[in-house]
Amino acid sequence: MSEPITLNVGGKLYTTSLSTLTSFPDSMLGAMFSGKIPTKKDRQGNCFIDRDGKIFRYILNFLRTSHLDLPEDFQEMGLLRREVDFYQIQPLIEALQEKEVELSKAEKNAMLNITLDQKTQTVHFTVREAPQIYSLSSSNMEVFSANIFSTSCLFLKLLGSKLYYCFNGNFSSISSYLQDPNHLTLDWVASVEGLPEEEYTRQNLKRLWVVPDNKQINSFQVFVEEVLKIAMSDGFCIDSSHPHTSDFMNNKIIRLIRYK
Repeated sequence: MSEPITLNVGGKLYTTSLSTLTSFPDSMLGAMFSGKIPTKKDRQGNCFIDRDGKIFRYILNFLRTSHLDLPEDFQEMGLLRREVDFYQIQPLIEALQEKEVELSKAEKNAMLNITLDQKTQTVHFTVREAPQIYSLSSSNMEVFSANIFSTSCLFLKLLGSKLYYCFNGNFSSISSYLQDPNHLTLDWVASVEGLPEEEYTRQNLKRLWVVPDNKQINSFQVFVEEVLKIAMSDGFCIDSSHPHTSDFMNNKIIRLIRYK
């Protein structure tokens, strides 16, 4: 074994050996650590590489084992692909291509299950009628909840690119609310006539929109229509065996499947 070398990759430190870093001489790392390409040093004298530090662990482990090992819930394939392209380790490029084909095949057959709930809630708010004059008002508000599970992580990403929360005057993708790669819970309200905009923020009430159609979802019927549109464009169809027709029409359960 050669002497250990400490690398600073994007601020994250790794310790390995020169023989590991040069195990593929034609790669970027092989060229850097064989003297063909000059290397930079940080203040502590470690070799510095200005790339993603977190992703480098998969690059380094491949150099050590010749296997590309990724977690089951790995969500950064695009970033890994760019890093692999930078380091130009040909066997790793091929391993990543095989992994992407494998994941693509696994994603083709999928199940989507959505459980819906709706309730009516009274909201109290103040209305400014004139300078220094306010009145207390109240109104009924429809509150919606959708519990979404899909075996396809890519479909939930697609859904996240279409549905956005409106809160505090800003739009944010529902993707940021993913509980895990396969599970998403949505909670939102319908617009309330006469409710001042600032009250939505003060009472932590989010509304749901379809983007880029700029369409607000104020009912479960609209939600179901939009989700079906997105799901069927991605190859899903309604599972004829479940749920019962009455459940589906009452907007309680949506179950779709995809076979490719």
